[in-house]
Amino acid sequence: MDIAQAVAARRSIRAFLDKPVDPAVLRRVIAQAQMAPSGYNFQPWEAVVVTGEKLGELSRLMLSAEPQDPVEYQLVPKGLPQLYKDRRDGIVGRRMEAAGFARGDADGMAKLAARNFAFFGAPAAMFTFVPRVMGLPQWSDVGMWLQTVMLLLVGEGLGSCAQESLFVHGRLIKEFLGVSDESHVFFCGMAIGHPDPDAPLNRFERTRAPIDEAVRFVGDA
Repeated sequence: MDIAQAVAARRSIRAFLDKPVDPAVLRRVIAQAQMAPSGYNFQPWEAVVVTGEKLGELSRLMLSAEPQDPVEYQLVPKGLPQLYKDRRDGIVGRRMEAAGFARGDADGMAKLAARNFAFFGAPAAMFTFVPRVMGLPQWSDVGMWLQTVMLLLVGEGLGSCAQESLFVHGRLIKEFLGVSDESHVFFCGMAIGHPDPDAPLNRFERTRAPIDEAVRFVGDA
């Protein structure tokens, strides 16, 4: 699979097969991803990979816990312009329908959200943290590292789902994994496993803005 194919094939997987992931593959992918871009070579990402019973234990803890207060960070910006609301609502609506719920079904949305805390049945998950000393440029480095991991997983025949939604239990996750809340921010989880090819949640149409809506070319390009 070449890079363009991996980019096109990557999507957020929300239904996984009951099949373990080879630990050697995970180690290889993460080792390769260490070459992701990093300003000043800070490499500001830190992560913990969890599998097996430990992952199940963490899932049970999150499912039984109340969301933390105050929140780990502001996930959705305040005063969000309508353009971004429309993009969000469009993809959420298609995801709801793929899961068998009507758009706007509050109970269905809550059930779908709860699946995040069970990692959608994935056998492995990675939890990424950022040292609090880091700023916005370093957060972008972490995003590039995570994208590199996700594309390499596609190349190995695996799927993933980045889970910022776990931020509601950031401190619980840090305590469980032995990460200092004083020194680190929990950024996101990532469910990892073998995608279920027949699951509607892995097959609904995704849309992206046309290039001319997002990018301007200046000069002779």
